[in-house]
Amino acid sequence: MTIVWFDGACPLCRREIALMRRLDRRGRIRFVDVADPAAGDNCPIDRGALLARFHAEEDGRLLSGAAAFAAMWRAIPWLRPLGLAARNPRVLALLERAYVRFLRVRPQLQRWFAA
Repeated sequence: MTIVWFDGACPLCRREIALMRRLDRRGRIRFVDVADPAAGDNCPIDRGALLARFHAEEDGRLLSGAAAFAAMWRAIPWLRPLGLAARNPRVLALLERAYVRFLRVRPQLQRWFAA
């Protein structure tokens, strides 16, 4: 099972995770809302670090950023090809660069989705 930690206080994140939950028809992902105080026992690292970047656990390995997204995608049949492609170091590096750029605009996007 893949574990995904997400920021439930972020409107953008909530929308994305809602979509991933709908796509995860086989129940292969356990989603943990890091913003929920009750999730404290389920956090493998500092809560601040979990909120700063997207994290997932796949096969006992903690992943962050684009690698974490790729792990989540591999658990969802429709997105699995993209997740498998991300096993290529060049593809993963490209996805990570895009993710870092996304992090810069994330605060603005959060404000738009909160409105």
